Amino acid sequence: AMLSTLRLSASRLLRPSLRAGGSARALHAAPSSAFPYSSGSLSLSPPAALDAYPHVTSVAYPSPNVPVTLLPGMGIGQECAEALVAVFEAAEAPVEFERFESDPTRYGEDKEFEKVVRSMGRTGVMLKGPFTTPVRHPGTSFNIRLRKELDLFANVVQVATLPSIKTRHAGVDLVVIRENTEGEYSGLEHEVVPGVVESLKIISEANSMRIAEYAFEYAKRNGRKKVTAVHKANIMKLGDGLFLQCCRDVAKRYPYIEFEAMIVDNTCMQMTSRPQQFDVMVMPNLYGNIVTNIAVGLAGGPGLFPGANIGAGGAVFEQGARHAAQSIAGKALGNPTATILAGAMMLRYLKKPKVATRIEHAVMEVFEDGKVRTHDVGGTASTSEFTKAIVAKLDE
Repeated sequence: AMLSTLRLSASRLLRPSLRAGGSARALHAAPSSAFPYSSGSLSLSPPAALDAYPHVTSVAYPSPNVPVTLLPGMGIGQECAEALVAVFEAAEAPVEFERFESDPTRYGEDKEFEKVVRSMGRTGVMLKGPFTTPVRHPGTSFNIRLRKELDLFANVVQVATLPSIKTRHAGVDLVVIRENTEGEYSGLEHEVVPGVVESLKIISEANSMRIAEYAFEYAKRNGRKKVTAVHKANIMKLGDGLFLQCCRDVAKRYPYIEFEAMIVDNTCMQMTSRPQQFDVMVMPNLYGNIVTNIAVGLAGGPGLFPGANIGAGGAVFEQGARHAAQSIAGKALGNPTATILAGAMMLRYLKKPKVATRIEHAVMEVFEDGKVRTHDVGGTASTSEFTKAIVAKLDE
């Protein structure tokens, strides 16, 4: 019976779903850059639209604004969501939020989860706050369940050092592309005998090929020069070996993009010593989580960088490193930058580049001024004070 269950689970993972109005076309397209970063003179790089994924709405709305699901999340999620809404209102962003206000700890329940999925079926796009999964939590993580239900196979986080934020390394500009639906996060665990647990890492050719194709297409569309495949195929010869071979096969179709493979432990060491060598990085699920957190830590912290989760069921935008910061929740200490820039990232996806650029410029100008910063980046401002400074820039 156990083997039968595992076969069914593996076969489900091998077939990309097309839920919530997605399309087959969506599975192989790639969005453009996350967001432009300013130089000291505020000459931002040209904005590029997040394009080519499923149509953003599946129903007709009476409002001219685009409907967006808003899920504030846990920890600092609520205050960061408030900051996002305030900035969007000041920028007159043409969106209409379908906001969930109930207890975020309940979203793992079937009834609440189904409400969120139905909302995504209507809107096709979500702004999501962080959700924590306690170690002793008995069920599936809300984050993982959402990614699997909507087949959000690609997690994209762009990390670049900001000239106005002092960090150990300068000149970092890399993109982590993480396979988001399988690997160690497959959720296939069982106790063989008391005291012995078996946890299955699922790597499939179908999902490895599509994330590799996504990474190379992303590099192509954004003028990136190199793709690094991160793996542990020297030890996990079949699982990571399959992932690496898929990356190599796709690389042959992009001879104008440099390709390299790097073992994950060496990658982590190279990230902390010479991160400037990396451009686009593609990897399985768990490695992506680890490398993303190293990257944002090197470049200023989890409060700064946005991320996107793209797939057949739409797009979910959130903090790149997904930190709920429970210890400072409710103290007005959260940095809403990652959430606000995730919103700008979403606006590009919705083909609203002008308002996205206005928001990005306002955020970067506040950092350039250096007068108003949250505690995590060396300032004393509260979440609301930092938000007001961005709004003031938008009103100038």
